Formats: sequence, structure tokens, C-alpha cells
Amino acid sequence: MVKAADRAKNPARSSVWLEHRAARSGGGPAGLDRERIVTTAIRMLDEDGLAKLSMRRLATELNVTAMSLYWYVDTKDDIIEFALDAVHGEIDLAAVEAAGSWQERLRILSNGYRRMLVRHPWVSPISGTYLNIGPCAVAVSRAIYCLIESTGLPLDSQPGATSAVFQFVYGFGTVEGHFERRAADTGMTQDEYYREAVDAFADEPRFADDLKIMRPVIEQRAARSMQSLWDRDFDYALDVLIAGIEVMVAREKP
Repeated sequence: MVKAADRAKNPARSSVWLEHRAARSGGGPAGLDRERIVTTAIRMLDEDGLAKLSMRRLATELNVTAMSLYWYVDTKDDIIEFALDAVHGEIDLAAVEAAGSWQERLRILSNGYRRMLVRHPWVSPISGTYLNIGPCAVAVSRAIYCLIESTGLPLDSQPGATSAVFQFVYGFGTVEGHFERRAADTGMTQDEYYREAVDAFADEPRFADDLKIMRPVIEQRAARSMQSLWDRDFDYALDVLIAGIEVMVAREKP
């Protein structure tokens, strides 16, 4: 597996997916395997975030010694890489492939990616930290590539369209996931937290002029649940991006 020194020396070529780990002699602890380690790590990451994950805490959660984990992984970074790939496996690529038009496939894939980011808010802070070339992540990348290719955009335009859509999805899912976590950490629902934040803004005299301009939007949004707002805003923004791709495809035609 990848040593910490190797990651620091050559991060562009450091990944558990590029290493061939020699088999340990003897047998590992009974009832323990990499899948169980990764599944438990994902649950801990979802609950407590990246900062609180450690080999010792993970071993305690699994009711094994910390040394037992080293039969399957060498570092915490190995576990995070495996966990990062595993959550990409939650995106339903079969549903994407089963859809008809590229527009519908794009909606399904984008929503699947967004929901993964919301479920696992620890994913976005490590984007770009790891190569993320595990089998599940590569399958998602392949699906994105094939989908954008099927739009009819010329080859040199496809990377820009991919960035426009999936950087939006990444940003939206990140904000949504972090907002949900922030509300939960305060013991409030998302709706309660939003109303408290809006009231704090409205009660501050310094923001009176800004509030006059923003009040129609604030009041319109206050009448709906936060989840319905997330869904509505995401769907509308995605429709705008799809319409933009359609326009660019039409523009490229003779």
C-alpha cells in the first residue's frame, strides 16, 4: 500500500489502486476484512467527519486491536481512498444507462452524484487530494464521458460542458450537504435553521436596505420546505445547463 512518504514525494502517482500489496503471512483476525473496515469507516466519516477518523478509533468501533487493521491497510489514507471509491459505487449507473435521451440520462446521473455528496459531506473537502481511480469512480467518470459525448458536442467542447455541469453538481451538492450537517449539529431541522438564520438577518438594522431588495425572494422561499427548495433550484439550474448544451449543439451544426 502507499506509505505517507510516498504520497508526499510523488502525489500524482500515489494511490492504493496503483500498488500491488504483498500478501501478509498467516491469517488475519477472524470476522474482519477490508469491506467491513471500509463500511465502518464510511459510517464514522458520515457521523463525525474526516478529522475524527483514526486507526485507533476505527479499531475500537470494530472491536479489534489497531494492529489488526494493518492486515488489510497500511495507513488511514488507504482507508479514505477505499471509502471514497465505495461511495461512488452508490451512484446508480444502471438507471442512467436505462434512460432514453441524453437529457434524461444527464438528469439521473447529476442527481445521483448530488445525492452522494449530500449523504457524505466529507467527500467534497478531499476532492483532488486523491487520484480517485478506483473501479467505482472510474465507472462514474466513464459514464460522464459517454454521456457528454452523446450530446453531439464536438470533441474540443466536451470538456467545457462536462465542467459546466459537474462542477455545478459538485458545488450544489457540497453546499446542500454542509448545510444539512450544520443544521443537524445545532439540533435543528433544515427548515428551523433557515428560519433562525433569516430572522437573525432581518432583525439586524444594518441590513435593512438589503432586506428591502431581497424580501420578495426571502418571503417566497420561506413558504416552502428547504428540501423542496433544494430540489427545485437544482432541477431548474440543471435545465438551464441542458438548454445551454442544446443551444451549443445547434450552433455547431452546418
